Amino acid sequence: MVNYKVADESLAEKGKEALYIAESKMPVTAKVIRERFQKEKPLKDITVAGCLHVTKETGNLALTLKAGGAEVYLCGSNPLSTQDDVAAALIKEGINVFAWHGNTDEEFYWCIRKCLDAKPNILIDDGGDMIVTAHQEYENLINSDNILACQEETTTGVKRFRAMDKQGVLKVPLFPVNDARCKNQFDNELGTGQGIVSAIYGMHVLFAGKNVVIAGYGHCSSGMALRARGLGANVIVTEVDPIKALQAKFSGYQVMPIEKALQDADIILTATGCKHVIAPRKEVFDKLKEGVILGNLGHFDIENFAHISC
Repeated sequence: MVNYKVADESLAEKGKEALYIAESKMPVTAKVIRERFQKEKPLKDITVAGCLHVTKETGNLALTLKAGGAEVYLCGSNPLSTQDDVAAALIKEGINVFAWHGNTDEEFYWCIRKCLDAKPNILIDDGGDMIVTAHQEYENLINSDNILACQEETTTGVKRFRAMDKQGVLKVPLFPVNDARCKNQFDNELGTGQGIVSAIYGMHVLFAGKNVVIAGYGHCSSGMALRARGLGANVIVTEVDPIKALQAKFSGYQVMPIEKALQDADIILTATGCKHVIAPRKEVFDKLKEGVILGNLGHFDIENFAHISC
């Protein structure tokens, strides 16, 4: 029996088409590994809970885990990233899904708890919310031998768990997926970097000639800078780490303090993991150009502004 709460079950057929399209673009997960899992059943009697972006790509991961014998529970790691048609299609395929686009903070954590209530053996996290919630609210689960392993996909999440480990409060074995070279050098820089630019490009914004400010110059933000420049933008990088700032300069970008860079910015994109990167004070916000586009590539919505009424 599948447990679930999704936005609209009638979207399942459309979601099935999306899963099929993604499957053709990810043959290793959706075909090679899945075929092996179907034969070997390495996850038989294992419950896997994932707090991930519920998209067609993640959907194919969930189906592959199920093919390996796992009971799979899935909730969204971001209230705005869930593809409702995919969520509907997955429940028809036997995946337990608690996710819908635009859920509230309260609903977001309700979905996480529904997955943790299943007493999973493996936790797959994207940002750390599921594993942190398990530590805070599911002490019996965390302190038992039930959890075999956990994994974290993002830079943000890995930083959270390294801090917990340093404090001696991380109670589960954890694999930092973000440290894998294929993750940070390819997915972060090329995939994630393209993703945020594609989202803005879909707003019918002409990048050519625009002043695009990139705050930070890590793997993800360097990818954003690369894509923005490829579309003809004038790219300005702000970075507090002197070595990364030098790397940006040697890559051909303008590098300057953020206070100076913001004055003529048409598009501002942040990817630092820090608080209040753009405007810790209201007067800074007031000096931005009319119609400036602001984007944040990160797990939390704390990066850009302090509590400013606008």
